[in-house]
Amino acid sequence: MSFNWHKEAEKQWNERSTFWNANSQNMWDSGSRKTIIPLVKQHVKKGHSIADLGCGDGYGSYKLAQAGYQVTGLDLSEEMIELAKSRLAHETLHFVQGDLVQLPFEGESFDAIMAINCLEWVEVPYQGLEEMKRVLKPGGKLCIGVLGPTAKPRVNSYPRVYGEEVICNTMMPWELEQLGLENGWKLNDGHGVFKREAEGMDISALPRELQQALTFMWVFIFEKE
Repeated sequence: MSFNWHKEAEKQWNERSTFWNANSQNMWDSGSRKTIIPLVKQHVKKGHSIADLGCGDGYGSYKLAQAGYQVTGLDLSEEMIELAKSRLAHETLHFVQGDLVQLPFEGESFDAIMAINCLEWVEVPYQGLEEMKRVLKPGGKLCIGVLGPTAKPRVNSYPRVYGEEVICNTMMPWELEQLGLENGWKLNDGHGVFKREAEGMDISALPRELQQALTFMWVFIFEKE
């Protein structure tokens, strides 16, 4: 049987759901994702509708709902979605299973999108970004994070050097930035997330590409033009 990237990604993330569930709250509350909800709040009005794409076990979606947004969490993994539904009940939050390149939503359905570390797991990132644009209202905001070159999850793409099939692409932050600017997005804001060894270093004088080269993750705020 031929390799199907997205079916394999669904299988692997189902298998990782328990591990992810054990670590997600810490990531969002005090770890690598702690700056993301505050960034969203700077750019998206309270009460607006937000799609959390690649939501995993839904803890980030839950934090958005707590912050006053109408939230729909979506993930490729059925196991992740079941975990989210079983533990994160909230009146302004619901979860659906779906593929980032074939979103089960009507066009211009959401005021904003949050998509953290999900385009890395799509075979053709352009297709995922186009789907985000399709379901976002004109002028809507996209908060999107992509793994930087120092991120350990990138080891998932390493077997490609032996010609093996993988489910993690090698897109870098500067590539996502260029992809967005070439395809109908305006860049409004962004910041880097760094490993402990780089925290506290003054890199403000470096060009953004070099800052991004040190990152675990870079988070962008794009606007649909």
